Amino acid sequence: MRTRLPPHHCRDDQAENHRRRRRAQNEHLLFAAEIAAALTGKKVKTLARFVGFAAEHTAVLPRTPPRDKPRACGRDDFRYRFSVQLEDHLGDIVRKTCAANNISRAIAAGAAEISEAEFYALCETGECPPKINFPALGKLLGLNAAKLAAIATGWLPAEKDLSRWRELRVFTTAGEGLTVNCFLVWDEATRDAALFDTGLDAAPVLATIAAAGLTLRHIFITHAHWDHVEALPKFRAAFPQARLHSGAPGAPVDQRNKPNEIIHLGGLRVTHRATPGHAADGVTYLIGNWPDDAPHVAVVGDTIFAGSMGNGNGAWELAKQKIREQILSLPADTLICPGHGPLTTVVEEKDHNPFF
Repeated sequence: MRTRLPPHHCRDDQAENHRRRRRAQNEHLLFAAEIAAALTGKKVKTLARFVGFAAEHTAVLPRTPPRDKPRACGRDDFRYRFSVQLEDHLGDIVRKTCAANNISRAIAAGAAEISEAEFYALCETGECPPKINFPALGKLLGLNAAKLAAIATGWLPAEKDLSRWRELRVFTTAGEGLTVNCFLVWDEATRDAALFDTGLDAAPVLATIAAAGLTLRHIFITHAHWDHVEALPKFRAAFPQARLHSGAPGAPVDQRNKPNEIIHLGGLRVTHRATPGHAADGVTYLIGNWPDDAPHVAVVGDTIFAGSMGNGNGAWELAKQKIREQILSLPADTLICPGHGPLTTVVEEKDHNPFF
């Protein structure tokens, strides 16, 4: 049983991206209006301001200590499993669902037939009491009881063999108490590459691009939360001709995702699906036409995690609806690449995610 907090843990009185303090009521509108500045690389501090940072990034984001250096799934590491646990442990799932439904911990503890102290420990550490009434707790929270129990006993998605997608690399960059994923794909023949989100540190991605002799042609943003665009200015500086793609309505016209748009990256094809909920500008990007008929890859941002989903931020039902319609409707073997935590598949989330 897991007893420590995951790298991207947030308390129930904090947003999923827990550095966004003193959020304005209309923050999603500020994202829509201001993200253009960050996407063009001209006014990076604007992004810091409207997500609640201090004026200087360096005061808010200490440099990554050596023991937390960013890492990637490289050419000799195709069998890929995150060394960390699920993004959300059982307590995270229960706590965020209680908050979403305005259910007090006392009521939830009563349904689970555990003490409030035990419930508090569950929420904080993920450590499950010896006996807990999962059917009653699941019914109260609107979660699948059997899947909750599986999370409690250590369910993880299966190890992924990334040799099926030879031109896909996964990067996990780290900051203070936070890890975030970004994904690099390219066409083997043309060496044209696309980056999906930027993570916190551009260095490992840029090193891979240089070593593989790639040209970055596209940068796709799943949503404008700071941890997914933090390294964007460095990529813009290194590849100023790379085209940006975003679901933000306030982005420049040539950077907005267009209905039914298909982006060709050599032989690969990239399409997009709107998945608002966790973020108003949330987008899932679908990468297809892989060599050897490898399954599609869905880069989902924080819309869904292995065994959980991103904070609904006041739009939980919309978030779940979009996950059902736009992600879980994909073929069963579709590889899901979330913004935090391990890779998973559509069939694994249908079978094991307690929100569905």
